[in-house]
Amino acid sequence: MSDSRGIAVVTGATGGIGRALVDALVRDGCRVVGLGRDRERLDDLEREHASAPVTGLVCDITDEDDVAATFAELDPVSVLVNNAGISETAPVARTSLADWEAHLRVNATSAFLATRAVLPGMRDRDHGRVVFVASTAGLEGTRYTSAYTASKHAMLGLARSVAAEVAGTGVTSNAVCPTFVRSPMTERSVARISGRTGRGVEEAEAALATASPLGRLVEPAEVAAAVSYLASSHAAAVNGQSLIIDGGGIQR
Repeated sequence: MSDSRGIAVVTGATGGIGRALVDALVRDGCRVVGLGRDRERLDDLEREHASAPVTGLVCDITDEDDVAATFAELDPVSVLVNNAGISETAPVARTSLADWEAHLRVNATSAFLATRAVLPGMRDRDHGRVVFVASTAGLEGTRYTSAYTASKHAMLGLARSVAAEVAGTGVTSNAVCPTFVRSPMTERSVARISGRTGRGVEEAEAALATASPLGRLVEPAEVAAAVSYLASSHAAAVNGQSLIIDGGGIQR
């Protein structure tokens, strides 16, 4: 069980994976704070957990001042799950600088800002768990995802650097790397594939599912279960690792 004396913060808390993360951390006994940009969706998240200690806060996780002000009100943070993310697809030649910078800002810079905000307190208390929700795209290159793939490589680089800094302390830094997850983000990818190729939605989803030996999409609860473990006391000896969730397609 994660340290119930502190707070577990989940960024991107109102998406498919984010909601599953909140559910899992609540079951683990955490007081959960979910961060997002949409007040209405955060209110829905709070209503879903009306009997649990869940708070939704509006925070632009890419804005340095907003992140600093938000986390200043949340001490002590025992668990940080860097989950906020976006994904768009295009060949490199048709990837705009704006799209490239947006992916780096949302997927990598947000994780840097949040981690930087919580790390001093974790070090002072000699306890903390930082978990990055990365992707198998952070471990290899795939076509038409240059901005997304680069941002997830950056996220994993950050996770490993933080792990090196906290090695030997009560703080750990790890990542989970799922393949395609059944989530609104993947639904948008399926819709794009369907629109560009003329395939039906089911056929387009099946094409994504073949990216791993599972032959199906990963469920959000499966990602959340892995994060729950890495955030727990049982994972105190696990640091600097990337847990791959793809059924064995990538073996390291």
